[in-house]
Amino acid sequence: MAIYLDHAATTPLRREALDAMLPYLTEHWGNPSSIYASGRRARQGLDEARERIAATLDAKPREIVFTSGGSESVNLAIKGVAWAASARGRHIVTSSIEHKAGMHACQLLERSGFKVTYLPVDRYGRVDPADVAAAITDRTTLVTVMYANNEVGTVQRIAEIGAICRDRKVLFHTDAIQAAPHLPLHVDPLQVDLMSLAAHKVYGPRGIGALFVRQGTAMLPQIQGGSQERQRRAGTENVAGAAGFAAALELAQGSAGEEASLRDRLIVGLTALPGIELTGDPEQRLPNSASFVVDGVEGGDLVAALDLEGIEASTGSACTSGSSEPSHVLLAMGIDPQRAHGSLRLSLGRATTPDEVDRTIAVVAALGARMRPAMASASA
Repeated sequence: MAIYLDHAATTPLRREALDAMLPYLTEHWGNPSSIYASGRRARQGLDEARERIAATLDAKPREIVFTSGGSESVNLAIKGVAWAASARGRHIVTSSIEHKAGMHACQLLERSGFKVTYLPVDRYGRVDPADVAAAITDRTTLVTVMYANNEVGTVQRIAEIGAICRDRKVLFHTDAIQAAPHLPLHVDPLQVDLMSLAAHKVYGPRGIGALFVRQGTAMLPQIQGGSQERQRRAGTENVAGAAGFAAALELAQGSAGEEASLRDRLIVGLTALPGIELTGDPEQRLPNSASFVVDGVEGGDLVAALDLEGIEASTGSACTSGSSEPSHVLLAMGIDPQRAHGSLRLSLGRATTPDEVDRTIAVVAALGARMRPAMASASA
């Protein structure tokens, strides 16, 4: 059986989430916008899921918007707020290591006349809150900085950034998609106005996400149609997905941080090998995330070789794994482009075992010793 070490890409659906979904796939399959009995029952399930997710975030149910996934949640937050506030100002502040969903949303807005400030990060992928404060102007309407990076696992000082934004009366969005299984999500201590989430990162179903939108936040819908989600996101709601999401998010928050000891075991074992360096913050990082640059190999070749050995890993974000370009995250952290080609991301899950970690260390050691001479001779 394969050793799965790419939980940052997606997670398996846990049984409790499937059990929560099944009634809405079989018995209560009505359209929640319909006023007759089957529709009302579906609406009840949707409302219950919204209430459970709101409780996990310590938010109000009316502040939860269901979407089709994390990318839509991020796009709705950034573009929806930017356009709603465009008469007041067209300046957005973000980081240089955001997920492509956020980066591409900002780039699209730039093509429509918005100005975007991309904040630098240090060698560990950390945003300095002082840089956020310095970047805000009287035309800034939104700051968007991810809670934890999906490639290197660095956790940002979100509460400090949120406090700065609140003091300057600028809306603050955080992409918490990768952070959700591991870090606190109560929105008031984090001082966020918008927070993006995705179910499939927390052992829930694919095709369902959520966006927390603080009450009173103006936002222009990005999908036109019906009046669902309080007119913030048109389309028939995915009731079964919402039910599975709510169950999975509750359970994930209840077991947050359990993978940390195995993560440390993996980091110690791999960084003891020649030519392997940890990337991301050594301490302020996700408890399941271990990312490296492996000198003298191509990350894609290493991942393919690991697959042949029954170990599933990635070179970084699943959204960019097919690209021949080095990760924009590693480049922003100042890692040499040649070295950045040797990136390896290993992300553990709730079922990962010590034996699997030890086997991974041994296999990476053997592959590195075998692949480096071949790579050197090919480039000679």
